[in-house]
Amino acid sequence: MKIGLIGFGRTGKAVASVLMSEEAFTLEWVLRRNPTGNKELPFQYTDTSLKTPKLIFSKENIEVEALLDKHPVDCIVDFSSTEGIYYYGEAAAKRKIKIVSAISHYGPHEMELLKSLSEKTAVFWSPNITVGVNFLLLASKCLKRIAPYADIEILEEHFKNKTGVSGTALKIADALDLEKDSISSIRAGNIVGKHEVIFGFPYQTVRLTHESISREAFGKGIVFVLEHIAEHNRGFINFEDLLMPYFLFER
Repeated sequence: MKIGLIGFGRTGKAVASVLMSEEAFTLEWVLRRNPTGNKELPFQYTDTSLKTPKLIFSKENIEVEALLDKHPVDCIVDFSSTEGIYYYGEAAAKRKIKIVSAISHYGPHEMELLKSLSEKTAVFWSPNITVGVNFLLLASKCLKRIAPYADIEILEEHFKNKTGVSGTALKIADALDLEKDSISSIRAGNIVGKHEVIFGFPYQTVRLTHESISREAFGKGIVFVLEHIAEHNRGFINFEDLLMPYFLFER
């Protein structure tokens, strides 16, 4: 599968490294916001020599229509910003290019656009693309159904300069029908990301915790998603759609 990656910050670089180490995928290009000439992807972002690094483009140097026509891909992976979908979404959907978005926060207008695009191509969205945190989310929903009387609090920890409440924590709160004030945030050092859901039972406490040790965890999540949406031609897909079949056990 040929992949185009939009967004080349710290997480985007880690995702690029993972994608270039996977034999089933070819990272055709990276599109970044900052001005840059078209050049080969820096080799230090990958630990493998199995693939030839591809190209980096800047939005200032190439129009998205030209990029997708000259360097066609099967899927776009988006780690850019909330506004990124307006830049490439329509052009990708018109060409039946799958979209995998890992943007933490989308407003109602962006969500409406994603669902509109999903009528033409497969669109996957998750504010946290790691498999582990999405397993935590489903496990939390299951535990709440078992014990709806439990007190529930959410704790999220991230690096010092992260602004706003974690999009993942907001999604967990929404899934558990909790108010935003049930979320506590910690900002310190270089914490990649940690989420904990605390269930306060009478006489006992259950803590469900997920911690990303490095940003390559996001790359592995992308690989999981790409493998599972390969056969989808259109439709709006989330992590719960992909994980729910694994929660079905034979008696």
